[in-house]
Amino acid sequence: MLLHETESEYDSKSKKNNYSYYESSDFKPLIEKYNRIKYSVTEYIYLLTVKNVVLFPDVVIPITAGKQKSINLFKSAYYTYKKIGILTKKYFNTTFSIAKLNIQTFNIYSFNKLNKINKLNKINKLNKINKLNKINKLNKTNTKDIYYIGTVAKILKLLIMPDGNTTVILQGISRFKIIKLIQVYPYFKAEIIYLKDEKPQKKDKEYLILIDSIKEIAIKIIQDNYKIPSESSFAISNIESKSFLINFVAYNLNIEIKNKQILLEYDFLKQRAIETFRFLNIEYEKIKLKNEIQYRVRYDIDQQQKEYFLNQQIKALQEELGDFSYEKEVEVLRIKSYKKNWSKEAQNQFDRELSKLKRTNPQMPEYTILRNYLDLMLDLPWKKYSQDNYDLYRAQKILDKDHFGIDKVKERIIEYLSVLKLKGDLRSPILCFYGPPGVGKTSLGRSIASALNRKYVRISLGGLNDEAEIRGPRKTYIGAMPGRVLQSIKKAGTSNPVFVLDEIDKMGLGSQGNPSSAMLEVLDPEQNKEFYDNFLEMGYDLSKVIFIATANSLYTINIALLDRMEIIDMNGYTVEEKIEISKKHLIPKQLKENGLKSKDLILGVKQIEKIIESYTRESGVRSLEKKISKIVRYAAKNIAMNKKYLKRINMSKIEEVLGPPNDPEKYELIQVPGVVTGLAWTIVGGEIIYIESTLLKGRGNLSITGNVGEVMKESATIAFKYIKAHNYEFGIDEKMFELYNIHIHAPEGGIHKDGPSAGITMLTSIISSFLKKKIRPYLAMTGEITLRGKVLPVGGIKEKILAAKRANIKEIILSKANKKDIDDIKKVYLKGLKFHFVSKMNEVIDLSIIK
Repeated sequence: MLLHETESEYDSKSKKNNYSYYESSDFKPLIEKYNRIKYSVTEYIYLLTVKNVVLFPDVVIPITAGKQKSINLFKSAYYTYKKIGILTKKYFNTTFSIAKLNIQTFNIYSFNKLNKINKLNKINKLNKINKLNKINKLNKTNTKDIYYIGTVAKILKLLIMPDGNTTVILQGISRFKIIKLIQVYPYFKAEIIYLKDEKPQKKDKEYLILIDSIKEIAIKIIQDNYKIPSESSFAISNIESKSFLINFVAYNLNIEIKNKQILLEYDFLKQRAIETFRFLNIEYEKIKLKNEIQYRVRYDIDQQQKEYFLNQQIKALQEELGDFSYEKEVEVLRIKSYKKNWSKEAQNQFDRELSKLKRTNPQMPEYTILRNYLDLMLDLPWKKYSQDNYDLYRAQKILDKDHFGIDKVKERIIEYLSVLKLKGDLRSPILCFYGPPGVGKTSLGRSIASALNRKYVRISLGGLNDEAEIRGPRKTYIGAMPGRVLQSIKKAGTSNPVFVLDEIDKMGLGSQGNPSSAMLEVLDPEQNKEFYDNFLEMGYDLSKVIFIATANSLYTINIALLDRMEIIDMNGYTVEEKIEISKKHLIPKQLKENGLKSKDLILGVKQIEKIIESYTRESGVRSLEKKISKIVRYAAKNIAMNKKYLKRINMSKIEEVLGPPNDPEKYELIQVPGVVTGLAWTIVGGEIIYIESTLLKGRGNLSITGNVGEVMKESATIAFKYIKAHNYEFGIDEKMFELYNIHIHAPEGGIHKDGPSAGITMLTSIISSFLKKKIRPYLAMTGEITLRGKVLPVGGIKEKILAAKRANIKEIILSKANKKDIDDIKKVYLKGLKFHFVSKMNEVIDLSIIK
C-alpha cells in the first residue's frame, strides 16, 4: 500500500508515541526515478526473503521485524548500502522466515507482533566465526524455495518502536536477478544484476488505451468493494506515471503469489500491463458476482424475517380475538374431508397429509406446500357429475342454430350422443375435429356441452413443450401446482365436463419431456380412469369426461396419439355457405357486440359475396367476420357522432370502408406450351397453382425451382423418368433428351410448396414442352403419379374444388379414387364444374393437351 503520511507527520507521531526513527538523508517523494542504475554491472546487496508479498518497483511498503536477527539485517543494510533486495518465498519454511510483512493499510499506531515461531536450530560457534567473516563458507542451503527475481528496495525510514520491534519503510527501485549467492550467515548476501523494464513507444495507441482501461476498471473495483476505502480511487486517478500505475495495481491485485511473481518477471512493461488487466477483469467479475449473491441473500433474509414477524403479529392478534388458530384450521380441513364423496384411498391420502400438516411449523415453507395440496384435494369434484340431457332433438336444434352446414360433422356428433344415451358409460374413441382455421372446430365443443347440459372447459395446447403442463410437477417444488388437466377439472366443478383440447397438433417436443406422450394417458379410455398427476400423487377418474380435440394438420400429431382419436374432417365453406353464415350468425353477432340494431345496418347478398371474394382468401369465416366488424364499426361511429350515413351498404361504400379490393384468384388464360394449372391445399384452404416448364440446350438434366419441398422434387423426378421410359407413347424423339435440359418452375417463390398432388401437373407440363403443344383452357388437375404411370388419389379435395370454382375453372382432372370425395359435396356447390376421373397418365395427356 502507499504511504500517505508526510515527513512532518512522522515527526509529530514519533514525539507523541515516544519512539525514534532513522531516515535517509536523501529521502525523496515516494514515486522516484532512479536514472543512475547501471543495468550491465553486477552489484553486491543484502537479501530479505518474505512470504505472501511481491514487491514491485516504485511501490512503497512497511515491513515490521521483531526478531533481533532481522533488525540487525535492516540496520546493516541501512548504514551500508541503504538498499536491500526483496525476494519472495515459494512456500513457507522456518529456515528463511526472517521477517513478518504487514501488507494491510499501514498504521503506525498498531503493529501486530510476530507470532512466536519454533526455535531455530542453535547456531553453533563455528557459524559465529563465520559471522565475523573470517571465512565466508557457503553452506549447502536449500534455495529452491525462493524466486531468483525480486526487487531492490531503498530504505526510506527506519523506526524503532517502544515494544522493541523495528519498522522499515521500503520503496521499490528496480527489478534484479541473483547471479550468485555469496553469503548465508548471518544474512543472505548475493551478487545481483539489475533488470531493465522494456517500455513501449510513446505513440503506442494500444498501450495508452490499455493504461486507461486499467485505471478505469481499478476504480470500478474500489467502488464496488466495500472493504477498500473510497479515497483509494482518488489516489489511482492522480497517478500520472504509467509504469507506476501498472506496478501499483499489480502489487495490490487479489491473486496468488505465484501469479504476482509472474507479473514481476515480465521484462516488457506492455505484457505486464496486459496480464494485469486480465487479472483485474477476473477480480471485477468476482466482486460483481459476490455483491449480487450478498444482495440476494440479504434480501431473502430480510424478507423472511419481515414475513416471520408479520405472521407472528397476525397470529397473536387473531388468537387474542379468539377467531383463529392453526389447530382450528386443521380441524376445519378435517371436517370438510368428511363431506367429500371420494374413495377410501383418497381419504387415507388426505388423512396422511393432514397429519403432516399438523406436525409442521406454520412458518416453514413445507406448511404452505401441504396446505395447497390439501386445498386441491378438497376442491377437486370427486365423483361429482352433472345430470346429462339426452334429448337428441334438442341437441340437433342447438347444433343447427350454432353452426350452418357441416351436416356430416353434426350427424357424427348426434351418433356419438346417441351411443352415450344408450350405454351411459361411453368409452369410445376421442373425437378430433380436423380442418383449416375458422371453420368452427372449437365452437362445436361448446355446442356439444350446451346440448348435453354439461360444463365446458378448454385448454390450448399450442406451443406446449413441457410434460409437467399436463401431469404437473412434484408438489415438493416451491410454487408447484397440478397439471392443466386437473386444473381445468377443478375449474369446471364436475368430473364429467366437455373438455376441448385445442390445437393438439401444435404441441412441441422440449427438454422437459414430451407432452404428447403424457396426453396418451389422458385420451386412452383404458388408462384415464386412473389418470396420475404428479402433484396429486394418486389416480383421478377422467373416464366420464368427453374429450374433443381440434387440429389444423395431422402430420405433426404423434402417431400413437392419432390412433386414439377418431378424425372428423371439417372442410372449408363454399361461398354460398359463407353467405348464409354471415346472414344468420356473423352480422347479428357483430351488431350486438357493437351496440347496434338490425335496422341500423343492412348488408345484401351481393355485398356479402363481394366481401368474401375480394377481401378474404380462406376456408373458414374468421377474416370475413373481421371485415363485417369493420363495416359495423363504420355505422356505429356515425351513429355515435350523430352523422348521416348509408344504412344499406352498396359496393362503393364497401370499397370506401374496407379499402381497394384484392382481386380474387382467377384463372389466367396462358396459351403457352409447358404452362399447366394445378390445385393445391394449404392450411387456410385450397388454391390454384401454375406449373411452368421450358427446354434449353443441354444433356438431358432436370432442374426445379420455386421454393419446393423434397416430396415435390421427387414427384418431378418420377414424372421425368417416366416420360424418358415411355417417350414413344407420347411421340417424343429419344434424341431430345440428349440435346435439351428441362427446367420446371412453380411461381410465387416466397411461398413454400410441397406434397405429391402436383405429380400429374408436372408430368403434363414436361410433355407439353417437349411436344410444343398447348394445354386446354380452363382446365385444372391434381393427383399423385407412380413410375408405372398410375394416378393416385390425394387429399383436400373439397378445398381444391372451392379454389377452382373461385378461379372460374371449368374442368378438373382427378384420380378415380377421389370420386367418393366429390359425391360427399352437395350438387349445388358443383354447378358449373366438369370432372374427369382417370387412373393412368395416358388418360391425363389425352384430356389436357390440344392435338
